[in-house]
Amino acid sequence: MTTPDQQATPERRVGHRRSGRRRRRGRLRPALAISLSLIVLVTAGAGWLYLRLTGNIDTFSADGISDDRPDAASKGENVLVIGSDARTGGNSDLGGGDKGDIGRSDTAFLLHVYADHRHAVAVSIPRDTLVTIPPCRLPDGTWTEEQSDTMFNAAYSVGQTPEGNPACTQNTVEKLSGLRVDHTVVVDFKGFASLTDVVGGVEVCLPQDLYQRDLNPNRAARGKKLFDKGKQNVSGQRALDYVRIRHGIGDGSDIGRIKRQQAFMSGLLKKIKDDGFTPTKLLPLAEAATDALTVDPGLGSADKLLKFAMSLKDVDLHNTRFVTIPWRYEGSRVAVVEPDAGDLWASLKDDRAPADADADKDGDEDGDEDGGKSGGEDGAGDEDKSGSEVSGQGVDVAVRNGTGTTGLAARAAGTLEESGFTVTGTGNADRTDHATTVIQYGPGRKDDAEKLAGLFPDAGLESVGQDGNEEGREEGLVLVLGDDYTGEASGARGGGASGAPAEDARTADADPCSDLSYG
Repeated sequence: MTTPDQQATPERRVGHRRSGRRRRRGRLRPALAISLSLIVLVTAGAGWLYLRLTGNIDTFSADGISDDRPDAASKGENVLVIGSDARTGGNSDLGGGDKGDIGRSDTAFLLHVYADHRHAVAVSIPRDTLVTIPPCRLPDGTWTEEQSDTMFNAAYSVGQTPEGNPACTQNTVEKLSGLRVDHTVVVDFKGFASLTDVVGGVEVCLPQDLYQRDLNPNRAARGKKLFDKGKQNVSGQRALDYVRIRHGIGDGSDIGRIKRQQAFMSGLLKKIKDDGFTPTKLLPLAEAATDALTVDPGLGSADKLLKFAMSLKDVDLHNTRFVTIPWRYEGSRVAVVEPDAGDLWASLKDDRAPADADADKDGDEDGDEDGGKSGGEDGAGDEDKSGSEVSGQGVDVAVRNGTGTTGLAARAAGTLEESGFTVTGTGNADRTDHATTVIQYGPGRKDDAEKLAGLFPDAGLESVGQDGNEEGREEGLVLVLGDDYTGEASGARGGGASGAPAEDARTADADPCSDLSYG
């Protein structure tokens, strides 16, 4: 007996097999359609994200970048970071001021990323530094004449536009340093605040309670308290207030504020590194960053900016250093100290770490936690680091400016720290008519006072008992600077006159309360 299939003609049997294939293809079609749809959706999502991030980025025109530029670096990369106090785009709500006011640069540093992409140095340039501003392009297309002995932050205001002139600041930094700036990044008030919100805040440290009048000295009353003394986490408006406060701490100098800004940037980098470069962390940060920045055309798309950011992920925090260009006061302005500054720029041009960073750059290739610290945890080797004849290791001292000359306490603090002393704070003395420098010491501090006198041999020694001077009673050891102090200490090497020698570097993993002169 035959089955229907056995009785079927060859044509029917072939048709049956084709029908089976059609049924199998029919079952595959929904799966294939779903897979293709997912691919389309993922691709579209990535494209949407790319367009969104790219659409957030503002770029400034390359037309204003000078044709007379240093040669491109064969090693490493230089990135100019500018903090702008422009009031456009909602920034006036955070920083105050007129929305139509001209854009100014509030802070600036040149970041050198070494060729190994494991080390970096950021060189701060004080806003009051006297520099030569080269010819810069105006909005009407004409170019200015070169301006000598002009404040550095004036470069950003060339053209008097609300958005500022990043290209002119870049030209000025290249003129000053002799280094080619590969990229320029501008962060405004609003962008800075949003970045700190995204990372969940940054840990900072303050030596005292601070009030509204400390942020705005034109207030009649001190106003409400903005910050408590000690460590705290700040973000948004509070983070912005912290990095802008100048008058309420120490002698109110911009040099002191730079110290705090460097500490803040260290904390911000540490927070980003601790969170990790995962998509869930990186994408919100990328969106905030792209919305916050104005960049040169070379970083003007999401893929370029993200690629640059990812190239920094292996830079070690301990090997990321913040320094200030060697400087000294010239009246109320800041002058660049040579040949110190030239040596600093030359080291970066050659991709060499400046001064005491050499130990990390050349001797800590394995990234050991202690490898780059001079002398290890016990501080041995500080004498070699500072190059001074006096070592203040283990000695803490407060510095008080007893004159009417602004910035002396900051200069002395730089000299003390260079020689290994721990500066617990700086500020003004109880009066400003001290003719000579005095070292005041409390009970049990005579030996420390004599060690300090080795650095300031012309200073007088003054024992302070329980009923004596309040400063000496409170601090234990106080250096009160008089009119005879010129900004140098005979026991220290010549860099003391620069106030903030390039070798006085801060690492990005430092404690937020350490290595701060507070002006």
